[in-house]
Amino acid sequence: QVQLVESGGGLVQAGDSLRLSCAASGRADSTYAMGWFRQAPGEEREIVAAISRVGTSVYYQDSVKGRFTISRDNAKNTVYLQMNSLKPEDTAVYYCAARAGSTDWTTFTGLADYDSWGQGTQVTVSS
Repeated sequence: QVQLVESGGGLVQAGDSLRLSCAASGRADSTYAMGWFRQAPGEEREIVAAISRVGTSVYYQDSVKGRFTISRDNAKNTVYLQMNSLKPEDTAVYYCAARAGSTDWTTFTGLADYDSWGQGTQVTVSS
């Protein structure tokens, strides 16, 4: 397993931007496919975006397409989620996750697909 630490959350107004970071330690994250999930109060945890282990493939949930961008810097062992045009419905705790044993082209969208999870960072968007 790899240890994951998220940062960058906060309280913003609708229309603002935030960039979340997920720093991986324990093993080089280039061997891991990564994902960002979120969980709002009373809701199930859901996939937001995913990226293959070398960044050749990405996936986005429909509600964030065109607003969020997932990227990775394997030299820094860090994955990012750039969130633009934030909406109140984006309010949630955001988690990053890592999965070992994937291909350069595969992204994963299920909770059970991932081996390691961060502790989460709160994003609150006011209207």
